Amino acid sequence: MRKLLIATALSAFATSALAGGYVAPVVEAAPVVVAKSSSSSGIWIPIAILVLIGLAVSHHGHDENRG
Repeated sequence: MRKLLIATALSAFATSALAGGYVAPVVEAAPVVVAKSSSSSGIWIPIAILVLIGLAVSHHGHDENRG
């Protein structure tokens, strides 16, 4: 009977000691600011180059026919 009483007391103590369990600490990450690049502004340079090449080719063809 004495062993049963000791076992009951130990089991009651063990369950109440571990009742809360382990809670992992929550670490909040710092906010990251990402610069958004505008894709429409980068397309003007290639378009301008194509227009200039087109103008140069078209003027070059007109100069040869006049001579």
